[in-house]
Amino acid sequence: MKNNNYLFTSESVSEGHPDKVCDRISDMVVDSYLCKDPVSRVACETLTTTNKVVLAGETRGPKIKKEDLVNKVRDCIKDIGYDQKGFSWKTANIETFLHEQSADIAMGVDSKDNKDEGAGDQGIMFGYACTETDDLMPAPIYFSHKILRLMANDRKNGSLKGIEPDSKSQVTMLYEKDKPVKVTSVVVSTQHSKDLNQEKVRELIVPYIKKSIPENYLEDLNPKEIYINPTGQFIIGGPDGDTGLTGRKIIVDTYGGAAPHGGGAFSGKDPTKVDRSAAYVSRYLAKNIVSAGVSSKCLIQLAYAIGVSKPLSIFIKLAEEDQANVEKIKKIIVDNFDLSPRGIRQLLKLNNPIYEVTSSYGHFGRKPTNKGEFSWEKTDKTDLFKL
Repeated sequence: MKNNNYLFTSESVSEGHPDKVCDRISDMVVDSYLCKDPVSRVACETLTTTNKVVLAGETRGPKIKKEDLVNKVRDCIKDIGYDQKGFSWKTANIETFLHEQSADIAMGVDSKDNKDEGAGDQGIMFGYACTETDDLMPAPIYFSHKILRLMANDRKNGSLKGIEPDSKSQVTMLYEKDKPVKVTSVVVSTQHSKDLNQEKVRELIVPYIKKSIPENYLEDLNPKEIYINPTGQFIIGGPDGDTGLTGRKIIVDTYGGAAPHGGGAFSGKDPTKVDRSAAYVSRYLAKNIVSAGVSSKCLIQLAYAIGVSKPLSIFIKLAEEDQANVEKIKKIIVDNFDLSPRGIRQLLKLNNPIYEVTSSYGHFGRKPTNKGEFSWEKTDKTDLFKL
């Protein structure tokens, strides 16, 4: 018999986490190229360590001067909040080794001779939605993101003093009959100034937990199960404390482990790469299906082959009691959505420079903006899926 009662945990990391610094810089590069030419191709990887940033990868599109990119990297680091001895926007050594895209890759994904544009790579991508929160996200990852996002907002506006950019959060929830009923533990580890002791750090951070998680989930939480900097002081952080790389926080970027991930990272990739665009459209479809009331949860998998325009397979999984509707939902998708790389980009307007803002606090469960950011979070196809 299935056990529907369990504990489930998800974590988030802040924009100042070394890996997230890299994601931010890589997505800045994508936006820089798309600003100048919306059909640019970019695959940018970033590495950070003590006062050093290295960019590498492939591009095809407009010429951007190295010094212009270097200045934009400094702007990213400054906005995140790093002006420390071990990592500073002013003094960091920044190197870029971006080069032209491989002709073999270009041949496989370009459209010519009446052949539709193919996928930029093979792979499997997942989208997920559920009714655990208003934004149709799993609760543990949603609350983990919110804690750090509120902390970052106040750190930047000056109302949270002594807290530095690098931080992590983790929320554990008890599920009964597959539904979250209460929080059983919260962990927040945050970089701080040498002037703060751990008692003061706790005093500053606990209110953000209470602001981020609804009171009914916290009623039974034992204060001893709120862990703030459990290993002690956290003064040396960011890329000075740990090397960062693009794409190492893919579960943080998606559903906190509540749904599968295909393995491919998002940041640093232009939208011809289905690692990114197909994951976005999968979320878009799943969210509209759940919003339509078809099921309390929906998982969608799309599979692609490099150079092939259409998905090789579409897999849909609903809540157990709603599985009988899978074939009806699949037919609606096949009949109404062009899931080729070009079709996805046109549907969600992905050729716009909208990616830098996605690099921290999750690519999903965010609010669509009038700039076109998070277009995959819209629920404008709900009526189409009502059965």
